[in-house]
Amino acid sequence: MSTGLKVPRVSENKARIVCPIFKVNQYPYQGIGLKLGDPFAITYKLYPTRHLAFAADVGMPSAGLYHDYYKGLFNSYSPSDTLTYVTQRSSNDLFIETKLLYQWDVEKISRGLQLYAGIGWQWRSTKLSYTYSYQSGAKYSSFAKDRFTYGPVMILGFEYAYFTWPVSGFIEVEFFTDDMADPGYHRFQGGVGLRYVF
Repeated sequence: MSTGLKVPRVSENKARIVCPIFKVNQYPYQGIGLKLGDPFAITYKLYPTRHLAFAADVGMPSAGLYHDYYKGLFNSYSPSDTLTYVTQRSSNDLFIETKLLYQWDVEKISRGLQLYAGIGWQWRSTKLSYTYSYQSGAKYSSFAKDRFTYGPVMILGFEYAYFTWPVSGFIEVEFFTDDMADPGYHRFQGGVGLRYVF
C-alpha cells in the first residue's frame, strides 16, 4: 500500500559523506595524527572553539636538510683551528613544538576548508659527530657535540575537513628563528599531515 510520500533520492557519493566534522554546537574537538616533512612528527591539536586551536608536535627534524648548516658549525665547535673538516653526522635528533593558532573559514574556495595562522615555540636537540684530519691529513679523529636550541616560530597553513571519515588534512609552512645556540638564524620549515578528529 502506497502512502503517496516520495523518498528523496541521494547519490551514492553524497550518502557516503558522514562529515563535516567541526559542527559549531559540538566543540571542543581533539585531533591526533602524523605530519610528514621537516619535521616528521606525531601531532596533536585541541580545538576549544571554531576559530581557536592549540597544537603540539613531537618528532625528528629532517637531518639531511641541515647537513650544510651543521658543516658550517664545525669551526665554532672544533677544539683547534688547525683541524680540517672531513665529514659529520647527526643522531638523537628531537623536535618539540607548541603552537597557538587562529582559524578562518574559507569555504568560498572549498567546503570544509580553513586558513590558519599563529605563533609558537620550538625546542630542538641533536648530537653532532664530526670526523676531522690533522697533521696535513695524515691522521684522522673525531669529536662529538650535544646541541640544544630553541626559538619562536610563525605558522601559516590550510586545514581541510570534509572527508568520508572524521579526519582533517593540513599543509603548513613555519618560519623558525633561533634564539639560543645561533641567535638570528632563520629557517623555513613545514609539512603535510592527517589527524583523526574526535
